[in-house]
Amino acid sequence: MEKYKVAVIGCGTIANNAHIPAYMNNPKAEIKYFCDIIPEKAQKAVEKYGCGIAVTDYHDVMKDDEVKAVSVCTPNKMHSIIACDFLRAGKNVLCEKPAARIYSEALEMQRVAHETGKILNIGVVNRFNTAVNMIKERITRGDLGEIYHVNVNFSVRRSIPGLGGAFTTKAIAGGGALIDWGVHYLDIVMYCCDDPEPVTASGKAFCVLGKDMKNYVYEHMWAEDTLDYNGTYDVDDSVTAFIRTAGPTITLNGAWARNIGPSECFIDFLGDKGGIRLIYQGKFTFYTTKDGKLWEETPDFVSEPMFQKEIDAFVNCIETNEKLPSYIDKAVLTSKIMQGIYDSSDSGREIVF
Repeated sequence: MEKYKVAVIGCGTIANNAHIPAYMNNPKAEIKYFCDIIPEKAQKAVEKYGCGIAVTDYHDVMKDDEVKAVSVCTPNKMHSIIACDFLRAGKNVLCEKPAARIYSEALEMQRVAHETGKILNIGVVNRFNTAVNMIKERITRGDLGEIYHVNVNFSVRRSIPGLGGAFTTKAIAGGGALIDWGVHYLDIVMYCCDDPEPVTASGKAFCVLGKDMKNYVYEHMWAEDTLDYNGTYDVDDSVTAFIRTAGPTITLNGAWARNIGPSECFIDFLGDKGGIRLIYQGKFTFYTTKDGKLWEETPDFVSEPMFQKEIDAFVNCIETNEKLPSYIDKAVLTSKIMQGIYDSSDSGREIVF
């Protein structure tokens, strides 16, 4: 069987932890290029995985007619630029979340995807999560009745990633806790509730605990290899928001860092017949009444590897041109909400879409 040639653009943590292993496990895919602006990272990938060509300029990959699809795993600043370039070059694209730093960039990505007719999926990988899809099925068949409100909480004590690096530099990342973690939680809500159109957003983003970088005491620091005390910290380490949609209202409280422990990472779906609490990337409990009594159920199930399912579905798109649940038309709605929250925070007023 002839394999589809693919490329990975950006050879950092998400590429090595998720995209590359999933491509390696897919019988239809073959990685032809590893691309990174740091030559050592691309070469290390070639040596580690025993395949591919190391390059530093993604334009070299664009010129290769054999390459049918790419994963964009770069910092957020380059998402829209690289994705649009590859779409125009006739390649299918899986771009890591968030779609872009700001809503206008995400809209441009959507426009180019429509213009070229190529697939543009965004790495909102929870749309391939077993528990999330079980919840969506229950909501769709009416187990919860009408979903009138969803409460989102993703708060940890002190876990700001890579102080002073790309994650904490607004010009590169577009934001902090909201755009890095909140995008996943909001996307789960949108997916399970059938992607309702956002109506208004009101919120406040706080840049507080990480501002004094040299005196920041922490529990964990993901991407600590990018720590740079001479770098920049100008993003939100916590955020609160209220969103109205054409479906349920949404409340959101999130924090990379707060002076409260323990961590709380869950989503509550509230319906007039029942409710569900999902522990992020874990199990869920369904609450309702039965025979005049309070009743609850925590299903036991085996979770399938969501990154593998995401990559497998993307590879299949190469031949089917199928629009997946993670297609840009869906993901752009979450970008719209996050932009509204940031705009509300900056202006001190509710944003009407």
